[in-house]
Amino acid sequence: MRVHKITFAALAVAAGLSLTACQNGDDAAAPGGGPSSASTASPSAPSTTGGADQVGGKGSPTVAGGKGTAAGTGSDKGGASGSDKCRTGDLEITAIDSTIGGDTDGTVAVQFKNRGSRDCTLSEYAGVDLKTNAGSISAKRTGQHPGPTTLKKGAAVSFGVTYPLNTSGGSGVRVTGLVVTPPDETKSVSLAWPGAATLPVTDGSGSPVKVGPIGSAGQGG
Repeated sequence: MRVHKITFAALAVAAGLSLTACQNGDDAAAPGGGPSSASTASPSAPSTTGGADQVGGKGSPTVAGGKGTAAGTGSDKGGASGSDKCRTGDLEITAIDSTIGGDTDGTVAVQFKNRGSRDCTLSEYAGVDLKTNAGSISAKRTGQHPGPTTLKKGAAVSFGVTYPLNTSGGSGVRVTGLVVTPPDETKSVSLAWPGAATLPVTDGSGSPVKVGPIGSAGQGG
């Protein structure tokens, strides 16, 4: 009986040691579970950040593209509105005597004909100079302000140049040519002078030649 008691006691001690070892093993495994959970959670944060970047990336190009389209549309409308200024090269310029009998002043009508490919705009006054044997005489504007004129393709418009008739009986100032510069242009056209051959001699106090606005042919000064 004594031998059996010792054996049972030894078995009890061995069992206790085995149970303690198992408990220590479980405790050692518990810290390992912590890093395992952290590894699983860490990828989720970058995934959320990546989604936010994609939303921002899509939004910016969409807004910029919208602004570009609006600007392009406005530019097209601006280019299509209104008509261009009439250029010297697109105008056929002629001059004829249109003096009416009994008038105290002579009149030359200058005509602009639009031979360009589209309508164009003329502001109120053209530049006019008379070439004479005494030098050049610049015509003075009459001061009327009817506003700009739209000259349709193929259409024509005229304006009047008035000058004093030489009734003095003297030789006067001989006119040798006419120089016309369309409104807002720097290129001029030289024409033969169709009016009276001479102008009366003046005291030089002012230009005796006047130019009316576009559309004023036949209206005199």
